[in-house]
Amino acid sequence: MALDIDILAGGRAKSAPETELALSYLTKARDTGRALGFASFALSEADERKPVKIVEACGAAQLVVALDERGRSLSSEAFAKQLAAWRDAGEARALFVIGGPDGLPEEAKRRARLTLAFGTQTWPHLLVRTMLAEQLFRAMTMLAGHPYHRA
Repeated sequence: MALDIDILAGGRAKSAPETELALSYLTKARDTGRALGFASFALSEADERKPVKIVEACGAAQLVVALDERGRSLSSEAFAKQLAAWRDAGEARALFVIGGPDGLPEEAKRRARLTLAFGTQTWPHLLVRTMLAEQLFRAMTMLAGHPYHRA
């Protein structure tokens, strides 16, 4: 079974350059990941004024990954291995949730199987999308044995 990767991001980016860069990385992740058992990579937005939408999406997903500065920091290698482990375990979908300017609702954090941090700093939600998309692409290249990642 192939694993779908979905990112649900709070806030509205519209045509922000950060969104264009994130989508570029997700396209490259999809192109590399298909042969590795990763079916799709998608980015959607939830209106930050309606946090219930993120909570509802988390309730419908089996595998939720919350992005929060109080989460675990994983190396790129460990992140790639985790994605492969979920794929190998037969997970159908991984939903990564990113809060808007006010962060994630507590219920979304409670629903998460993994809470992931990109360090202890607080990052703008638009940059977190891009950083996550790049790490997903990096993970695909690592799993494919491509030299993009230089450890």
